Amino acid sequence: MKKYIGYLLVFALSLTAISCNDDKIEDQSIFDTEAPTRNEFDKWLMKNYVTPYNIEIKYKWEDIETDMSYDLAPAGLNQSKIMAQIIKYVWLEAYDEIAGINFMRTYVPKQILFVGSAAYDADTQTSTLGTAEGGLKVILYNINTIENNIDDPEVLNAYYFHTMHHEFSHILHQTKPYSTDFEKITPSEYVGAQWNEQADSTANRKGFVTPYAMDQPDEDFAEIISTYITNDQTYWESLLQQSGEKGAKLINQKFEIVKSYLQNSWNIDIDELRSVVLRRTSEIKDLDLENL
Repeated sequence: MKKYIGYLLVFALSLTAISCNDDKIEDQSIFDTEAPTRNEFDKWLMKNYVTPYNIEIKYKWEDIETDMSYDLAPAGLNQSKIMAQIIKYVWLEAYDEIAGINFMRTYVPKQILFVGSAAYDADTQTSTLGTAEGGLKVILYNINTIENNIDDPEVLNAYYFHTMHHEFSHILHQTKPYSTDFEKITPSEYVGAQWNEQADSTANRKGFVTPYAMDQPDEDFAEIISTYITNDQTYWESLLQQSGEKGAKLINQKFEIVKSYLQNSWNIDIDELRSVVLRRTSEIKDLDLENL
């Protein structure tokens, strides 16, 4: 045994001697250390998203980042510029105004991916307007229609900002859970993927603000927040009225839990947040979206 160990030791020393006699290792890195080439929009994103919020906006097409089960189109450059400016003004800065920029720096998703088209599911005949992945990434679809809807706050909310607020609500409740009393209000009415078969009026009468809220409690919770803060009080009262006495009572019970959750967990007054969101949405028409 000692003889074999001696052979191994000699062999190892020989390798060391050989390696010491080799030429010096190249000091050039195998990694590309050159600064990336950035266009005007990339520089604007660095200044307005990366530096203040540590958010990366991905608008250049990378199919690996998206759901390969959909036929999707890339986002246009000009549409991406417009969307990035509006999101900053209506979403990020609305929460900055209410909760402070440190709140957004901490809890916003670190990546927002723009996709030009909607994610249409032929089997369910529904379109996905946005998704959130573990609080780290939000995919926002249908970017290429933004130019047609700049002057229509209702459409902007329906297609984009309802989605943004909805997905951000998921990040919040995944960070700090809401009361389990919420899911006990309408426990037998959640229908999962069959939510798309429900009419608005049916959902309302059963205690849900939208059919999508009938999917499961987390979606119900997020839909209440996003529906409330993207619509004025007249809309909310009309929704409660068409829900009937029973449906309105159930929706109000859920709303009180949501309101208390935001106040107690995040020190956010949902009525104040709605006021800021609606004001900023109404001011989109006054923004200079042609120039960065």
